[in-house]
Amino acid sequence: MKKTVFKGSGVAVITPFIDGVNVDYPALERILNYQVENGTDAIIICGTTGESSTLSDAEHRNVIRFAVQTVAGRIPVVAGTGSNDTAYFLELSQYAAEAGADALLAVTPYYNKCSQGGLVKHFETVADRVDIPMILYNVPSRTGTNILPETCAELAKHPNIVAIKEACGNISQIMRTAYLCGEDMQIYSGNDDQIVPILAVGGIGVISVLANVAPRETHDICQLWFDGKTEQSLALQMKYHPLIEALFCDVNPIPVKEAMRILGWCDGSLRMPLTKIAGKNEERLRSEMLGVMPEKIIG
Repeated sequence: MKKTVFKGSGVAVITPFIDGVNVDYPALERILNYQVENGTDAIIICGTTGESSTLSDAEHRNVIRFAVQTVAGRIPVVAGTGSNDTAYFLELSQYAAEAGADALLAVTPYYNKCSQGGLVKHFETVADRVDIPMILYNVPSRTGTNILPETCAELAKHPNIVAIKEACGNISQIMRTAYLCGEDMQIYSGNDDQIVPILAVGGIGVISVLANVAPRETHDICQLWFDGKTEQSLALQMKYHPLIEALFCDVNPIPVKEAMRILGWCDGSLRMPLTKIAGKNEERLRSEMLGVMPEKIIG
């Protein structure tokens, strides 16, 4: 079996800004330390939730290095380095490895897309040249490209490609991937509403938006399952399901940024073209947060 980067809950952590302009490094430091101290099993930095698509190259590199230095080996740091440009994907991945990241999160190419054969070449080109593990990221609703199970099985042959974050939403597809790949490709849920279903088909955890606001509880959903307490795991998943739905009532990370503002972690600002959560959605989000974490609300 290949190396396991982490087992349990990895937080797809936000990138806090000051008025949507500069990265708020003091806020990011507080958030990272809170996550480590409250059960999160890995930090995923510069992913979709981290608004990586609007970070400059310098910011992307600086945020990765800052996260590695702040976490200081307490839990793994997974750096989002995927791109629709293979050359840039390789360059940023090599930087992340040099900066001390424990693994890469590699989204499929977007907009220009590619064939299934192109996916194999794209990921293998980087995996051949970077000596830390790679977690594939399949999110066809955003990228327009779906990693098919047969393609995943081909990629699973590479020793450095160890896992996949599955956000395709199709449990049947994920089951086929698990069947074809076996222990050569570990699976993380990429959707918070499918943590338990994916654990039930052999998954080893989640890369989570929910964990930004509920790190201990997201960890516990996974740990209860691993401990054989499947009913309790499912009950906790169901308890947080309304909040999970509210966190995706608008384009991610719009709601979770607002949730983090409500909890006092940051000013909640986003980078254009993302805009502040709409009134009814804001009311819904606050209501669901009051239902499960009233003692934490500040803003």
